[in-house]
Amino acid sequence: MTIIMNWTMKITTSPGNSIISGIGFGSFDRGNRVYNKKVMELFTNPKNVGEMENPDGVGRVGNPKCGDMMELYIRVKDGIITEIKFKTFGCAAAIATSSMVTEMAKGKNLEEAGCITKQQVADELEGLPPLKMHCSNLAADALKLAIEDYRSKQAGEPQADTSEEV
Repeated sequence: MTIIMNWTMKITTSPGNSIISGIGFGSFDRGNRVYNKKVMELFTNPKNVGEMENPDGVGRVGNPKCGDMMELYIRVKDGIITEIKFKTFGCAAAIATSSMVTEMAKGKNLEEAGCITKQQVADELEGLPPLKMHCSNLAADALKLAIEDYRSKQAGEPQADTSEEV
């Protein structure tokens, strides 16, 4: 059996800013990628990437074991997520799941968006390798924390800690 490792780096730039939005590697076994075509598409062309000025809610999550870190920003109007963006430092799966969760949540009301599960994210991506399922946890958790942050701001509560170690 031949396994070839291929390192990838995704650099996202905006005026005055350059961030690395993903570093990872894909392994190949007899020509089959560990990541499927849909995951690779969202890794190489992520949707809704970037920071948001004055977001209504922010969720931050990180996994110290693998080093993945995500920030997810939401804008809400009349209980509907009208805009959503993310910044992720992590592997291809972390970037793809971040992108997918933003696509799944956009246009949904807060209750619907808050019910998005890690399995639903993985299913929308047409599967993730078992060792990468924790990435879908991070994306779903970041969304839940952003919604929680939004709700605490609306209730006039002291700003909640919107970061979590997973």
